[in-house]
Amino acid sequence: MSTLRELKSRIGSVASTQKTTSAMKMISSAKMRKATGQLQRLSPYRDMVQHVISHLLVTDQEFTSPLIATREVKSVAMVVFGSDDGLCGAFNINIFKQLLVAIDDVRKQHGKDVKITVIPVGKKLTKASLKIAGDTLKVETVALNTRSGNEDLHDLTDMLKNRFVSKEFDSVELLYMHFKSTSKQVFAREQLLPVSYEALAEEVDARAANSPCLFEPDALTIFNSVLPLHVRAMMQEVFTESCASEQASRVMAMQTASDNAGELLEALNLEYNKLRQQGITTELLDILGGQVKR
Repeated sequence: MSTLRELKSRIGSVASTQKTTSAMKMISSAKMRKATGQLQRLSPYRDMVQHVISHLLVTDQEFTSPLIATREVKSVAMVVFGSDDGLCGAFNINIFKQLLVAIDDVRKQHGKDVKITVIPVGKKLTKASLKIAGDTLKVETVALNTRSGNEDLHDLTDMLKNRFVSKEFDSVELLYMHFKSTSKQVFAREQLLPVSYEALAEEVDARAANSPCLFEPDALTIFNSVLPLHVRAMMQEVFTESCASEQASRVMAMQTASDNAGELLEALNLEYNKLRQQGITTELLDILGGQVKR
């Protein structure tokens, strides 16, 4: 009977774990839907900014801006987005592995002496990144986290822009998990600064060429006003995609944990019933044996 009591205790513990993981899955699903909803609301703003840039680029004017200035790369900032909390599977581990690959790639491309500043977003990646800091690899912590609002994100974006314009950074890259679906997130590495003029030209809306516009005060002034909005929109989109990917990873991790708990619970119930039936059979045999002796 002692074994039955132990099994009953384990069954209760596993059942409680299954309820907890199921509840956490529901919470993460709600947060994921919220993040994907934010992505959908960002899309019109991003499209409008791109539409204005498209109208500007179809003109014959040459555009200049400190945000598109290219120069020899001696210092690179890498903003890597992770999570503050765990229980999201291999989400942070995969990002950190890709961060190491990106660091090696930058050193191969620009030389071993290139200065790299890693700016991790999220406690998990911050803790891991601090372990790899060295002479040419600096890790800077920021106030931004996965629960931060737009103001903190805009502050980080402005800080990166100011340090790029002042030539403290020659390049700024974003490393994050791109959200495709609940079951699929892929690592992405994008250049935030300098803004690629060629990439902007590739995204020119074909409709812009067929609908000429008049620009006031002038096209260059508008270009220099809209370009920071493009950078801010890109940063906002990457941050939101990372949050959606984190919650999607947590949904899948909790689903796996719940499934495993269900399988274990089924096996424990089967073992419990076998032992219980064995005990009942033994007691019946003892009763029948006593009657035969009489």
